[in-house]
Amino acid sequence: MDLVRALAAIPARHPLPPSSLTKARRHGPQPSTTVLAPVPGGMLDRRRLLLIPAISISIGSFDKGAAKAEFADMPALRGKDYGKTKMKYPDYTETESGLQYKDLRVGDGPSPKKGETVVVDWDGYTIGYYGRIFEARNKTKGGSFEGGDKDFFKFKIGSGQVIPAFEEAISDMAPGGVRRIIVPPDLGYPDNDYNKLGPKPTTFSGQRALDFVLRNQGLIDKTLLFDIELLKIIPNDKDPFH
Repeated sequence: MDLVRALAAIPARHPLPPSSLTKARRHGPQPSTTVLAPVPGGMLDRRRLLLIPAISISIGSFDKGAAKAEFADMPALRGKDYGKTKMKYPDYTETESGLQYKDLRVGDGPSPKKGETVVVDWDGYTIGYYGRIFEARNKTKGGSFEGGDKDFFKFKIGSGQVIPAFEEAISDMAPGGVRRIIVPPDLGYPDNDYNKLGPKPTTFSGQRALDFVLRNQGLIDKTLLFDIELLKIIPNDKDPFH
């Protein structure tokens, strides 16, 4: 209605005399005739009336386009419900801390004790963001590990050297076991910085892939997945690096 009032306020050009209006009603509008329509507060040119639906259509199209841009589909976010409920994965056991895990292979022997050093092989994936891998070992899971363990990741149980989820997962594993864990952000890297606690990706490309997700300020799911194999437990009286 505001648009109609604004157009009505524009003075009509060459209004027709009453006799011409009568002729127009009898014979229909002539090619060069400007027919006026009554509106509150004055007369409105029919050509101005024709502008109203055209403008309305344009505004409607703009609103739809804006809405489409604002709610553009983002595959990485599709099906997610961030900030409301934590995603649960079937066939996984959830601990009190919120860590979810599944044993791919159960090991044999005692679990590591506080103060002992463990040697592990691990893979890492940004499961919440396209499942990109940020750490992969060349050795096949479940295969035969020969030679020294100097190229594998080591840390001391209870020393705070690794992210909380990693230490929790290892604490009740046995040598030879392989465990897959789903790590929510609060059990992962502190301050979204992989340099503060291990395990740290060993390749530049892996570091970039992980860093992109951890430091992203957008609506990116920072949930991570790790496959951990416990290769060896080193007693306290031995040097873990030799």
